[in-house]
Amino acid sequence: MDNPRLGYLREKVRQLPREPGVYIMRDKAGKIIYIGKAKALRNRVSSYFRSVEKHLEKVYKMVEHVYDFETIVTDSEFEALVLECSLIKQYAPKYNILLKDDKGYSYIKVTPPPYSRIQAVLQKQEGDGCLYLGPYMSSYVVKQTVDEANKVFMLPTCNRKFPQEFRKGRPCLNFHIKQCIGLCRGRIREEEYALRLEEALDFIRGGSAKALDRLEEQMARASENLEFEKAAQYRDRIQAIKRITERQKVVSSKAADADIVAFTQSDSATAAVVLLFRGHRLVDKKDFVFYESGDLSAFRREFLLGYYREDIPRLIEVDGDFEDRELTERYFSEKMGHKITMGVPQRGEQAKLVEMARNNASQRLSHEVSRTGRELSALDELARLLGLGAPPAYIEAYDISNIGSDTIVGGMAVFEGGRPSKKNYRKFKMKTQLTPDDYASMREMISRRFARYQEEKESGEGFGRLPDLILLDGGKGHVAAIQPLLEEMGISVPVFGMVKDDRHRTRAIAKDGGEISISASKNAFGLVTRIQDEVHRYTIDFSRKSHRKSGMELAMTSVEGIGPARAKALFAAFKTQKAMRQATVEQLAAVKGMTAVCAQKLYDWLHADEEE
Repeated sequence: MDNPRLGYLREKVRQLPREPGVYIMRDKAGKIIYIGKAKALRNRVSSYFRSVEKHLEKVYKMVEHVYDFETIVTDSEFEALVLECSLIKQYAPKYNILLKDDKGYSYIKVTPPPYSRIQAVLQKQEGDGCLYLGPYMSSYVVKQTVDEANKVFMLPTCNRKFPQEFRKGRPCLNFHIKQCIGLCRGRIREEEYALRLEEALDFIRGGSAKALDRLEEQMARASENLEFEKAAQYRDRIQAIKRITERQKVVSSKAADADIVAFTQSDSATAAVVLLFRGHRLVDKKDFVFYESGDLSAFRREFLLGYYREDIPRLIEVDGDFEDRELTERYFSEKMGHKITMGVPQRGEQAKLVEMARNNASQRLSHEVSRTGRELSALDELARLLGLGAPPAYIEAYDISNIGSDTIVGGMAVFEGGRPSKKNYRKFKMKTQLTPDDYASMREMISRRFARYQEEKESGEGFGRLPDLILLDGGKGHVAAIQPLLEEMGISVPVFGMVKDDRHRTRAIAKDGGEISISASKNAFGLVTRIQDEVHRYTIDFSRKSHRKSGMELAMTSVEGIGPARAKALFAAFKTQKAMRQATVEQLAAVKGMTAVCAQKLYDWLHADEEE
């Protein structure tokens, strides 16, 4: 850390009270770079200036630029939350999550009579004589609503000017496919068109349910008056509204107005998706990508407080819990003047909608990073199942294989971003554990691996990189054997086992004291199965090769002049039996410790089965 002010900042922290409040971080120029809330100011602020090397990258960079800070003590944690939101909105600090919406507002425009049109526009023109409905945050919703209204009430969407262009050309295709009343024919009276337009505006303002009620009343009245043609027209509009509603419904929410919010992360970015339900149906989707990662719980809180400023729905369903959820719920409720509920659904319809939002977030993030939506979803699901703070970007899996006591080996497979990273795979031959004991062999392998980490951690690569998750091929016994070892070595990495059923298929995740079922989480189950199969394949392959090599070394000692040392040196030079067979006498003799005589005898032995 290059910040020369750390000593001063740590000393200043000691004078802070253990009371709720807001802290404001400033850079050397006095500019506010971060604003946060604390339940106890001294405890929270001090955490920034100790163990700075362990901070997430974003926090590390922020602390590096802190020149000074100030605090505002409040009477309660809730007051601190309200003040934090107000100050962030006012100063937009660099290291707080800032939501940017460059799309502006959208409006529904109604042109002047007598033959008004309904249009979706992005700008409101003052003094043009038009009626504007809005503003609306979502251009998608505005366009969809205008399209629905024009189709249902068969209003013209062409560029002709009426009444100037009545009967000046044939009706367009929309008339023939019954999506326009054919105003261009000049057969629609002004009063009739005005009534139809007003019905369309009622549909927009009140929604499909209100429009249906009104049209059904008008249809019944026309039928009672024996105006069957008019009743048939109302019937057609009712059917059109019902068709439009069904087609646009997609998926329904139990709550009339609700937002479904979910997140997913890679090792370098976070995506957030908000699904908006209004009138029990999905009407819009908003997505955001932030090029930072880390504690997802903290991310949820900061995002929600930044996103919701106006027009907060009565129900917000989130994909996970976060600090201050109850305070945030209270803050939103007081802001809107009515009860706002923030839930974390675990089952049922709302949980499925959360999963839908999370899948959308994964797809959005997959466009930003070189990973598929399924890979990101799998890591996200796995993190939630195992209670990890963030998706495990770097996973190490371990397995042991032994063929008797002469070949005991271990394998380490690595998955980075949900994909095998074969350049980081490693093989282990047991050096101290010489009898078949999977637990003891696993302890030796893990011990050697993290001893190398202590030696190479400055590099941050290979053995010098700490994994986000360790998976052992085995049950809770393996976890119980390894967990204390890692704690003793000062390694803080989550450890779980991969449990197989009687048919050698992945069944569950083992933890110290129990198991976690993963069969219901399709993507996570597929990922763990791939990892378990891959580390098993890699280890077994190494075991078989080692066993063949061991057997070959032993057989070679039957050749006069070839002892264990020379046999080992030969395999070190040629790697495989095939390569040794292809070598010439001169190449065999060139191996350290060999003589020309021994080389000739070995060559003859290797090719004895080729003689007739």
